[in-house]
Amino acid sequence: MSALPLDRPADVAPMASSRRRPLLALAILAVALTALAPLALGDRGLAPDLAARLRPPELLHPFGTDALGRDMLARTLQGLSVSLRIGCLAATASAAIALLLALVSTLGRATDAAVSLLIDAALSLPHLVALILIAFSLGGGAEAVAIAVALTHWPRLARILRAELLGVLASDYVAASRGFGRSRLFVARAHVLPHLLPQLGVGLVLLFPHAILHEAALTFLGFGLEPSKPAIGVLLADAMRTLSAGRWWLALFPGLALLALALSFEAIGSAARHRLDPRAAR
Repeated sequence: MSALPLDRPADVAPMASSRRRPLLALAILAVALTALAPLALGDRGLAPDLAARLRPPELLHPFGTDALGRDMLARTLQGLSVSLRIGCLAATASAAIALLLALVSTLGRATDAAVSLLIDAALSLPHLVALILIAFSLGGGAEAVAIAVALTHWPRLARILRAELLGVLASDYVAASRGFGRSRLFVARAHVLPHLLPQLGVGLVLLFPHAILHEAALTFLGFGLEPSKPAIGVLLADAMRTLSAGRWWLALFPGLALLALALSFEAIGSAARHRLDPRAAR
């Protein structure tokens, strides 16, 4: 019996990478279309047309129409665009909070213990309950949703960044660099940032799907955006009133579009993690 070639495992990573490329390209295309489609469509399909109300999916209206005759495809794209903007703002703010707390944890044992306690306390809170309480106390609306999502999504990223920072600062090469008289600025630029920025970038991308889905959940429950806005949560909440009458397209297509957008960001974040983190690639 002939032995298996020893270099077979080395071929697995390039093959897996080649399989991920079409999925990554599709995910980037989906995010780009979500961001640009509302700008291209404008107000087309958003005006009421009672003559075309509650039509099922057809060639002229691929996602059907709602109770006022508005095109569901146009409303879904507008809702995804709103979710994308809120998710971008909330995820960026949440990543900034995580980075700030990770940096504070390196100032000493007392601050590290305080940051660790704060992270554990935030992780112990029921996620959706905290979101609802913050959004409700701020009066609802887009700003309240963005603040609520930003204040509840930083703990896991803060824990990752804190562990990465403490690991780098305790490493032998940082100790050797300081022994050679290198300044703190040089150590931060040459040793800390190359390890920290990839983790921060990947964590920021992976925060997007959570921010988008929780924005839709808050709006669906009535604590988020106003009913007059074409948000995905508003579309799903409106669809629940007519779902029992067989108007399945009012909930199906917006829900699938929201899921596709969240999975697109998951695919982009996973690809970025495999590209930037050698440990994940192995």
